[in-house]
Amino acid sequence: MKKNLLWRFLLIGVTILVSIVFFLPNTPLFKSMPAWWQNNMPSKGIILGLDLQGGLHLVFEVEGDKAVETSTDRYVYLIKELLSKKKIQAEAKRNGLNIEVTPAGQEISAAIKDNFPVLDISSSGQGLTLKITGKEVTRIKDNAVDQALETIRNRIDQFGVAEPTIHRQGESEIVVQLPGVKDPRRAIELVGKTAQLEFKIVDDESPVAAQLPQAVAPGEEEKVLSQFSGKIPADDEILFEKKVNKETGVAVKFPLLLKKQAALTGNLLSEAKVSLDSRFSEPYVSISFNTEGAKLFEEVTGANKKKRLAIILDNTIYSAPVIQEKISGGNAQITGSFSMDDAKDLSIVLKAGALPAPLKMLQNVTVGPSLGEDSIAAGTMAGIIGTIAVVLFMIIYYRLSGVIADFALLLNIVLLFGAMASLNATLSLPGIAGIILAIGMAVDSNVLMFERIRDEIRSGKPPRSAVDSGYHKAFWTIFDSHVTTLITAAVLFQFGTGPIKGFAVTLSLGVIINLYTALLGTKAVFDLINSRRDVTKLSI
Repeated sequence: MKKNLLWRFLLIGVTILVSIVFFLPNTPLFKSMPAWWQNNMPSKGIILGLDLQGGLHLVFEVEGDKAVETSTDRYVYLIKELLSKKKIQAEAKRNGLNIEVTPAGQEISAAIKDNFPVLDISSSGQGLTLKITGKEVTRIKDNAVDQALETIRNRIDQFGVAEPTIHRQGESEIVVQLPGVKDPRRAIELVGKTAQLEFKIVDDESPVAAQLPQAVAPGEEEKVLSQFSGKIPADDEILFEKKVNKETGVAVKFPLLLKKQAALTGNLLSEAKVSLDSRFSEPYVSISFNTEGAKLFEEVTGANKKKRLAIILDNTIYSAPVIQEKISGGNAQITGSFSMDDAKDLSIVLKAGALPAPLKMLQNVTVGPSLGEDSIAAGTMAGIIGTIAVVLFMIIYYRLSGVIADFALLLNIVLLFGAMASLNATLSLPGIAGIILAIGMAVDSNVLMFERIRDEIRSGKPPRSAVDSGYHKAFWTIFDSHVTTLITAAVLFQFGTGPIKGFAVTLSLGVIINLYTALLGTKAVFDLINSRRDVTKLSI
């Protein structure tokens, strides 16, 4: 008996010690620990959720129609290539979400039907009207949301936000919660930037290029576009390069005439990182292409010597250097008036990839840390009051046995916080509610066992036999109730989101730890009392 008791108390002591070690980073004492302890022992602890430490709550809508437009443009390009390959004289262009091919012909119709089964074909006047099928449109929009979700998650992971919550809501919305974010503007720009990187040839040979103004002030771009709306060649477009005077800080935009068709896009990138200019120590982003991209980049630069290659991100020109010679190796630089943070954010969005469609912000809520402090204070007060009430009730109703149950309650709370810290779980307001519920459950099992023990004592059994019999008979009742609660928590975790998952985590841990403390902790104390002397009466 004594050896068995020693092992049980040793196990309880070890679990308490481990729990304290894991929870220590959440206490002021951790900062005063030696450096070797802080470097080698657990240092993360429990992470506070958005509602407790403040941060950003964002809701975006993925503009699926834009993804369909992009797919339509791609089909226009592929149809043009197909017609050129088959040497068929016809024109293809996009009109809204439709593709118009002129003139109509049986050969053209058959070729499109064979190569693009997702396009519906109908005759209209002298040509054909092509439209992506409804089923394919649904797939494109759904895929755009999934891609946007993954892209945002990759960006935020590289940004370094602890325990972000990112999930899909409805058909086209994405919810992003970023606890502890200190710079909301930068975070919003990072998440919402489309990051469509393109390389386009500058059409300096067109007469229109010579007529463009040298520079325009920000806000006057529309005037330039309207002025040249009927003069721009069909295959060209006007975009603007922004430059900032380092001395005065005044921004100026330079209009450039570019070829619409991108010579190269950012989906062929393999690396993007921040570097410093050796002459002026200014940050820039150096990029590397994958094997396919490097080959294409070499072909583009070889075929366009002495021309300018514009580097464009989200329709803004960052630089337009002259191609002096063919560039092999697949390396390039994006320069501009970058701060270090700007350059880092640009490298993040390029590495994480472009969003498949623009995001429209539906909700932007900044939760202040003061609200979190109030929530923590209210939750802590509720927990203290609940704990005191339970402790007093157990002592008054069950006397010395109530004190033993309170020991199990204290043990339960210590192990629960330790377990959450070991999992680096996020604690939110619903999580605090789960902890308070766990406090009530911590004594619930003991109530069942104590009532069984009372029944056994009333039937005439001595204290030691009454305790053993009471625990034995109450075991399956306690086990069944805890398993059903655990199943409920598992369902909440599987299908819930954000705070609901936090509640499910604390509830699950509370149930498991409660079984441990009730069946092993209190039983060990009763066995210790009964082993030390011949107990004739039990205070219960």
